[in-house]
Amino acid sequence: MKMLITGGAGFIGCNFVHQMVEKYDHELVVFDKLTYAANPKYLDDVKDKIEFVKGDIGDAEAVKNVMKDCDYVVNFAAETHVDRSIEDPGVFVKTDVIGTYNLLENVRKYDVERYLQISTDEVYGSIENGSFTELSNIDPSSPYSASKAGADVLVSAYYKTYGAPVLITRSSNNFGPYQFPEKLIPLFILNAMQDKQLPVYGDGKNVRDWIYAPDNCRGVYTALMKGKLGEVYNIGGGNEKNNLEITKLIIENLGKSEDLITFVEDRLGHDRRYSLDSAKINKLGWKPEVKFEDAIKATIDWYKTNISIFRA
Repeated sequence: MKMLITGGAGFIGCNFVHQMVEKYDHELVVFDKLTYAANPKYLDDVKDKIEFVKGDIGDAEAVKNVMKDCDYVVNFAAETHVDRSIEDPGVFVKTDVIGTYNLLENVRKYDVERYLQISTDEVYGSIENGSFTELSNIDPSSPYSASKAGADVLVSAYYKTYGAPVLITRSSNNFGPYQFPEKLIPLFILNAMQDKQLPVYGDGKNVRDWIYAPDNCRGVYTALMKGKLGEVYNIGGGNEKNNLEITKLIIENLGKSEDLITFVEDRLGHDRRYSLDSAKINKLGWKPEVKFEDAIKATIDWYKTNISIFRA
């Protein structure tokens, strides 16, 4: 089986590529634009076992060329940072929506068996109590989550209109190795290691459900291989913690002082709480395998070892 992995030099995509190489015997083609958040060095230890193609899913011709003869497609390629989306929404629309459209058009053109769209719990918006299911309404709050929601709707429409062999996974907040330090956990790990301030938005009580990226990747593969076409699958970690709790946990693990915490003005359109019901994918045999505390320690250790990658 030949599998195309878009965004495979980025955070979650890179974790997925490593998992595929370690566990399975698929022919892998990694397609990545190599933006600031991606790094070809992440693939150095598997470069002899994959085919790497530099390219942008926003480029229709490049997508057409790379998708030839591919049986399965997993689309991790996306602009994902909420703050950047507030500053420049157009980039997000081009990659997350137009890029997805380019992929879907070639799913129709070629004999692709399965296409999996990687989405996010942020498309649901905020929830005060309970958890979102796959039947919950989409209510995005930022240009980023709106671009991902737009892509999801497009994927579903291609299933309903053309019978395209598509699926969608929506995961909670990922953390782990290979994540560019603009998101909370890697940024705060590196800042704390260097005794820099940890800027916490608002009161720090915004709640996220955290999932270790390798666990999410196992869920993605489960949905890809066992999921029903046309369906959406939530992948939650079952680790709801607010941003201040995460910050203090990082400080504790690194033996630093809480004096590093600085409260800053809240982000525009900042969702208060995310929570996913993962019962649907649990029925396919998936559940998280790594305890949250062990995953945090492993993540901190990875950044300790690889801090030189992120230093100017």
